[in-house]
Amino acid sequence: MLRLFALPELRKKVFFTLFVIFVFRLLAHVPVPGVDIAAIRQYLNQSALLGLFDYFSGGGFQNFSIVTLGVSPYINASIIIQLLTVMIPSFEELSKEGDTGREKLNQYTKYLTVPLSIFQSYGVYFLLLQQGVISSLNKLDLFVLIATLTVGGIILVWIGDLVTEYGIGNGVSLIIFVGIISRLPQATYQFIATLDSTNITSALVFAVLAVLVILGVVLVNEGTRNIPLEYGRRSAGIQRVTNYLPIKVNQAGVIPIIFAVSVVMIPSLISSPLQAVSIPWLQNLGFWLAKNFSFSSASYNLTYFLLVVAFTYFYTSVQFDPAKISDDVKKRGGFIPGVRPGIATTSYLRGVITRITLAGALFLGTIAVLPYLIQHSLGGAGTYSIGGTGLLIVVSVVLETVRQTESLLVSKNYDSFLR
Repeated sequence: MLRLFALPELRKKVFFTLFVIFVFRLLAHVPVPGVDIAAIRQYLNQSALLGLFDYFSGGGFQNFSIVTLGVSPYINASIIIQLLTVMIPSFEELSKEGDTGREKLNQYTKYLTVPLSIFQSYGVYFLLLQQGVISSLNKLDLFVLIATLTVGGIILVWIGDLVTEYGIGNGVSLIIFVGIISRLPQATYQFIATLDSTNITSALVFAVLAVLVILGVVLVNEGTRNIPLEYGRRSAGIQRVTNYLPIKVNQAGVIPIIFAVSVVMIPSLISSPLQAVSIPWLQNLGFWLAKNFSFSSASYNLTYFLLVVAFTYFYTSVQFDPAKISDDVKKRGGFIPGVRPGIATTSYLRGVITRITLAGALFLGTIAVLPYLIQHSLGGAGTYSIGGTGLLIVVSVVLETVRQTESLLVSKNYDSFLR
């Protein structure tokens, strides 16, 4: 830790990251004008869905601040662009062009974030209006509300990019991380306040499960499968140099959890607007979604589990290309013992990544729905649901940030050694 502050360049990165976190927390307490904050807070206490939404916005929804939307529009835009990368050949070509192509796709993601932010801003207004939390606004006030929420979401994306470029860690993931831990003191106080002699056993079981979840996430995130590689080198005969290709059990990191949470909340968000329309079949669809996609329903948790597994595989396929790695190994004169170079190596790597990703995906999915599995024995399903998902994100982001920090320290020490 002291070495981090000893190097001027790294010290600047740390202070810049802390400054951006301060700005984010400041924005989370700047309310949108003309809204009854007390009524919104009272409604949040009765809505598990918006409680989760508020959790990921770092209290932004509770304060109905200018960053109420959080980074969810950007996350949804990222999901859409990555799906288009698989379906549209031109996008797929961009993804293979290295940093230039990825920068272009990131630019498209930001463009798409704007209309999604506008749509989601109006959705929030319509939801609160239908529930009687806020009164109907005239056109000018409605424009100001939507513009304020949209700009607030875009500002978060911008400062997240600044952290990624000039700070430490992934900016968007760090914003979500800060939003979650900012609620930790309040959640801890509420948890302790509910303890008594009747539920002390449940609290101890939950504490043990929390420790096991943390240990499990660390093991899965740090776990690798080392595939041996041999390189032939001629020097007074043929000598074989053995190396290893490490393949992570969880290549996708925290991204599948973030994506899955964003998608699984959509049915619950659109159920209220559908119930308010005059078309009977849309009303019935809204009631069906509200019933079957509540946090305590089996369909919600099954969908959540399947989405985590699916996004883990999807994002791993984007991050890990067996054909490219096989080609790189072949160009360097290497091979996997017992496996022919070329197509056979590609098939072998694809089989390995499929098997180990299955283990990682099932683990992440199980941890995500674990609160549902224990709700009948411990009670308080909504609270534990938030805790389980939040714990996954917090631990993963911490590991990712620590790994990047250690990498920066090693590279700076190496540069100083060369000088």
